[in-house]
Amino acid sequence: MRRIISILLLSASGIFSVAEGQTHNQDVSVTLEKLFSRLVASHEDSEKLRINDSVKLIIDSYSETDTVFTHKFTNLKYLGQVTSKNSGLKIITWNLLLKDSASRYFCYLINSTGKKNNLYRLEGRYNDSPLKTDITYSEKDWYGAVYYDLRAFKQNKHPYWVLLGIDYGNPKITRKIIDILSFGPDGKIVFGKKLFVSEDVIKYREVLEYSSEVVISLRFLTDKSIIFDHLVPLSPGLKGNKEFYGPDFSFDTYNLEKGVWKLKSDVDVRNKK
Repeated sequence: MRRIISILLLSASGIFSVAEGQTHNQDVSVTLEKLFSRLVASHEDSEKLRINDSVKLIIDSYSETDTVFTHKFTNLKYLGQVTSKNSGLKIITWNLLLKDSASRYFCYLINSTGKKNNLYRLEGRYNDSPLKTDITYSEKDWYGAVYYDLRAFKQNKHPYWVLLGIDYGNPKITRKIIDILSFGPDGKIVFGKKLFVSEDVIKYREVLEYSSEVVISLRFLTDKSIIFDHLVPLSPGLKGNKEFYGPDFSFDTYNLEKGVWKLKSDVDVRNKK
């Protein structure tokens, strides 16, 4: 296995410096697919970590290429890849399941300033505890998630991105996250912004927690509207115990109004595309 991984790494190391980028991107896609298949099949943490190092090396090289915003890997169901419509931001994420130590998330975030691309490498660990909604997070204490969609918006002419993600850190509770990403004057990452308004409560992010046995929807209805299942306990006596929460077939939305995201409950979307 070590010999195979070494060969794959040697093949990948120079793959993005060659002019015929499209053909080689396809080669890398095949290589990544094989590596992720080995990650799923492997039972030893030490072996998984070695294979994941190979994945990181390839994504690291790929994230620094000129075509990172125009290219997307296909047939890689274990790799999250989202790009903003104006190609100003791309996020690549995946998770690594481990048996004897904390499972992990990996994130490569590429921000285009117009003059150059700034690359950020983040790593987070699975956590049983819920995300806080009254603080910001940074590159150093990133909570960890797989992001599957994003949209850009502005407040007071400052650019922000709203991110949709999922977190499997608690085996009994799945979390879906609506978060705000921005960059400070020094270029540092800031996760969270006090822009989510729900009645008299203003939060830095929205975190939906529900039973890992059920599936809920969280998606963009438009660039300025986010729709998601309304969550309730299976019975009144289970209120507050998120392990027993699920959808009740009604929907809530966050709508962008004058630079802030306002909650609206019990929305009728039956006739909307």
